Amino acid sequence: MLKQTEGSQAVAEAVALSRPEVVCAYPITPQTHIVEGVGALVKAGTLKNCEFINVESEFAALSVAIGSSAAGARTYTATASQGLLFMAEAVYNAAGLGLPIVMTVGNRAIGAPINIWNDQTDSMALKDSGWIQLHAETNQEAADLHIQAFRLAEMLSCPVMVCMDGFILTHAYERVDIPTQEEVDAFLPPFEPVQVVDPAEPYSIGAMVGPDAFTEVRYLAHHKQLRALDLIPEIAEDFEARFGRKSGGLLHTYRTEGADTIVVALGSVNGTIKDVIDAMRDDGHKIGCVAVCSFRPFPLEALRDALHDALRIVCVEKSLAIGIGGVLASAVRMSLRRLYREVFTVVAGLGGRPITRASLRDVFERAEAEALDDVTFLDLNWEVVNAHLARAREVRKSGPIAENILKAMHGEEGAEIEEAEAGE
Repeated sequence: MLKQTEGSQAVAEAVALSRPEVVCAYPITPQTHIVEGVGALVKAGTLKNCEFINVESEFAALSVAIGSSAAGARTYTATASQGLLFMAEAVYNAAGLGLPIVMTVGNRAIGAPINIWNDQTDSMALKDSGWIQLHAETNQEAADLHIQAFRLAEMLSCPVMVCMDGFILTHAYERVDIPTQEEVDAFLPPFEPVQVVDPAEPYSIGAMVGPDAFTEVRYLAHHKQLRALDLIPEIAEDFEARFGRKSGGLLHTYRTEGADTIVVALGSVNGTIKDVIDAMRDDGHKIGCVAVCSFRPFPLEALRDALHDALRIVCVEKSLAIGIGGVLASAVRMSLRRLYREVFTVVAGLGGRPITRASLRDVFERAEAEALDDVTFLDLNWEVVNAHLARAREVRKSGPIAENILKAMHGEEGAEIEEAEAGE
């Protein structure tokens, strides 16, 4: 059924249609509306046979989810930003135990300084925890991915994180096609857990493993993700056949035929990128884009095929790997090993900064002209940066305490740094 609805509400309804038996909830912006929506459906009796548990923290939310999933219940939770980091230990435990929990991450910046707006630093911080990580481009895809995520998680006995950009998607109202309960039931079979902790037949899970077997345990988690590379497109194809629309899969290509430049990105920014590509194509530019949906497991071969004929790749990243640049770009370079393509990183939208079509077109045209740096910060305010560097130089000149601070920041080469900055 088509309806005009908030992204968070669409996800809440999709989760409810998946018939979770336990939902663990703790509020944090911008995911709060999702668990509020699920809670309202439980209270109204629309979602039956579900226990909605309010907990005292994000760590408790995932800890309860681990217990309920281990006991054989289909389990769901949601979080964002600092909340995801607070539950980091439990995130690794859920993956290590092979529990098919589905969790929404309403992507939001990580402090300090405190920032409640969107970027993807939070999910990137836990990208290697063992969770499958799917990124939604639209609210329609966000809703659809949750239904697919339960099926994928339970086929592999592996947790799945569905990432949707905070505010840009979670709080946006747009038209979403919400399926019927009968349609979802036909697509998503009842949960049959691989392992169940039963008081009648007690045993331990998560016991200590020594050096003689720990590598093997980790390899088996890696093997599950490799299996997911086959299952994710299979599930997406079945979803399309049943529901009549494309959602999910490993990646989506857009106007890549004959493209010399291809842009790669995650999440909602792909909508803006497509608008820019349409305008540039109209002006004769050979440019296209690839929206990566499955960030973990990363689709190395599928992306290699999609980028094979391009001369250059521009990765638009809503996160920053401080000290190197791009998280996504590193994976893209790995997919292109031995192809020797230029890969540029454009860090954009940090802390919710708008990503405009004009700014994107500028960097894409600079990439075409071979005039783009390896790492570019979109719309960086150099006046603010240079003013801060100037203040730091003044602080260094003001006494031994300040000098020690600068040494702690820059090492013994602080004077050389100052001279270099002065030269700039």
